[in-house]
Amino acid sequence: MFKSILIAGCGFIGLPLARSFASSGWRTCAITRSASTAADLTHEAFQVEPVDITNTASFRHLSHNVFDVIIHCASSGRRGALAYEAVYLNGTQNLIEFRPKLFVFAGSTSVYAQANGSWVDEQSPANPSSETGKILRKTEDLILNSNGTVARLAGLYGPGRCVPLEKLVNGQALIEGEGERMMNMVHQVDAVGGLRFLIQNNLQGIFNVADNEPVPQLDWFVWVCKQLKKPLPPHAPRDLNRKRGWTNKKVSNRKLRSLGWEPRYPTFKEGIGEILARQIDTGN
Repeated sequence: MFKSILIAGCGFIGLPLARSFASSGWRTCAITRSASTAADLTHEAFQVEPVDITNTASFRHLSHNVFDVIIHCASSGRRGALAYEAVYLNGTQNLIEFRPKLFVFAGSTSVYAQANGSWVDEQSPANPSSETGKILRKTEDLILNSNGTVARLAGLYGPGRCVPLEKLVNGQALIEGEGERMMNMVHQVDAVGGLRFLIQNNLQGIFNVADNEPVPQLDWFVWVCKQLKKPLPPHAPRDLNRKRGWTNKKVSNRKLRSLGWEPRYPTFKEGIGEILARQIDTGN
């Protein structure tokens, strides 16, 4: 039974994940590149250290630690290919040197480059055309060759973070083409729960972590605009310059569900509905 975990990244996924493991009695250490963030988290019930995973010298004060599990969920900060290579590929290489019993990478379903709206699962080709996507795939291969686990997370959202909702509220949202592009999403709670499930069951390989029902972009906006009593945003040409490439696919979570995992928010309606209800209650 695993007893200790190192979590790289104290952000939208890493922080609640660290809290979850610490509350379950695991020896938990979370690392963040920002010294100020580490200082702000000194009140947490787990160890927090300022560590730059791209710099091996930064690990010196952790060099004598042994961790059963390491999970890489640090962010590139929405920067370009150089940051991706440093944080994901080089960072993974440095973290693997701790030789944990299980290494888990919180990756992305953006590695699926399909653009015809078809279903994809873990057996589907993952051949991204963008430079950042290619770096993610190299990182995945490094982990899989070390008998690790790759969790391909769908688009993350939750309290305080939902990009399409923020754009809609700010008047910046656009419907691409006819709104046919599929949106694959997973709530923060379910991303954390999915990662915990993989670790607690010592599951190795590739797993999609997404909700049960991908939704066309137009349908997403129609439902959310109805709840907000707002008009639909205008249509615009497809954004083919997305950082991770323009894709259109439906990501299946069947593999993970077949093993016993179930999302708390099975569709976007439950998750977004809760966010909107909270906003109404708080007047925001």
